[in-house]
This record gives sequence, structure tokens and C-alpha cells, in this order.
Amino acid sequence: MADLLWERGYVGTSPSAVLKRAGVGQGSLYHHFTGKQELAVAGIQANAETLTRAARDALDGPGTAYERLERFLLRDRDVLRGCRIGRLTQDPEVAAEQALRQPVADALAQVRQAIAAVIEQGQAGGELASGIAPDDLAATILSALQGGYVLARAELDEERFTAAVRGLLGLLRGLAQTKD
Repeated sequence: MADLLWERGYVGTSPSAVLKRAGVGQGSLYHHFTGKQELAVAGIQANAETLTRAARDALDGPGTAYERLERFLLRDRDVLRGCRIGRLTQDPEVAAEQALRQPVADALAQVRQAIAAVIEQGQAGGELASGIAPDDLAATILSALQGGYVLARAELDEERFTAAVRGLLGLLRGLAQTKD
């Protein structure tokens, strides 16, 4: 379900497609899930965990705040498939159903908060200029990444995403403070 949600979205994914992809019978599906929505929530949560783990892996660890943000921005992504979570924000049924929308919102919030924490640490340590609120800058970074996915998918050109990342890195370099 997680991969089908990424590929097709909620509206475009049927329980029969999940059964076919998983190679299991209908009884197996309904033994564990009451229906499509419950199955989708589990798939969204799996995709959310994949996204937040990748963000933490890139943002946590050694390096300056800029280096950690750079590692996050440059991490390997399947750009033309889009973001596992961000793509679901455009799905009308996900937007309309709190049970589907909430894990999407929570995952994006967790990534934004992880980015903001790195920015805040960088500002506190004098590595990054403090003229912008960490959460505002984190929202800008996350928004530019999501927009980069949209542009890349619209033109079927990964360079659109790469250009967004280059732009973000340029802005972040401008905020990086050199220590003499």
C-alpha cells in the first residue's frame, strides 16, 4: 500500500491493486484491516516513517549546521516520483479525511521541526545568522523542496529539483557565518 500510495495516491489505489501487488488473498487483507482507509493510514504511516527517518539520518550527526542541512538537501531522492508524503497533500480524499490527512501533516511537521532544530543550533552556536526565525526558514526549505518535486514532475526533468536545491544552498551559504 505504501508504494501504491506513492505511485498512484489514495484515489488511484484500490484494495484489489494492493492484493495484486502483495500477492495475497482478500481474506489476508481484511483479517488485518477493516477497509481501504485503515489500510491507507498504515501505508501513509509507513511512508511517513521512511521520510522522517531519512531526514533524521541526514540532519543528525556530525558537522556544522550548514553541513547537516546540505547533507539533508543533497540526500539521494527519487525526484520524478515525488515526495512519498508531499504528493498526498494534493489527493482530494486525503485532504477531506482527517484520519488520512493527519499522518501526512504530522510527518511534514516532524521534518520541518528537525530542520528548524538544526537551524536553531546553528544560530545559537554562531554558525548561522539569526535574522530569521528557525521555523520560518525550515518552512521555506521544506516548501522549496516540495515545489522542486512539483516542477521536476511537471517537466519530467530532475534538473528543476536540483535547481531548487542549489538555490536553497546558496541562500543558506549567505546565512552561514564564518569564524575568524
